[in-house]
Amino acid sequence: MPSEQPGNTDRFIQTDVELYLALKAGQDVALGILYDRHAGLVYGIALKILGNPQEAEDLTQDIFLNLTQASSYDPRRGSLRTFLAILTRSRAIDRVRSRSKAREFFGQWRDSQAQQTATDSLFEQLSQSEQSQEVRAALSQLSDTQRQILQMAYYDGLSQSEIAKRLEIPLGTVKARARRGLLKLRQTLTDYIG
Repeated sequence: MPSEQPGNTDRFIQTDVELYLALKAGQDVALGILYDRHAGLVYGIALKILGNPQEAEDLTQDIFLNLTQASSYDPRRGSLRTFLAILTRSRAIDRVRSRSKAREFFGQWRDSQAQQTATDSLFEQLSQSEQSQEVRAALSQLSDTQRQILQMAYYDGLSQSEIAKRLEIPLGTVKARARRGLLKLRQTLTDYIG
């Protein structure tokens, strides 16, 4: 009888726990099987919460990539399917919150621009002018690529994957630059937010 080869272990592994442990032991084939079993669930939850197929695909990939890295899944605490569902829901909600906070910030800035011409009070005009100058100054402190990525995301409504394709740069680079740009804006404008 032929000996069992590493590439054929997927025939012998049945449960999600066994697959997860095989994945942690370096058997990459286990990830493919887990992906085939649970990607539909993860994508469905992500799509329902995010409302954008591209973002849902991005999150699905992130969830399974996380599973290969330092995952906090503990088989003694529940099924892998439940873990993936909870993790996906949590990450999707985080993305929605982050997106809505950034849109709210840019919306407030845009509103302040529109209100500046309509306001009657000199004091209000001066205050809004000062805020507008602060926002312009904060935006000018960002790198050109950070500013471009944030504008494409929040003014053009593009997903990070779409931005990566348009700019012909890796998705991870887009995510990192967007996050650094938002953090820098937040740090610079702490007196004017909230």
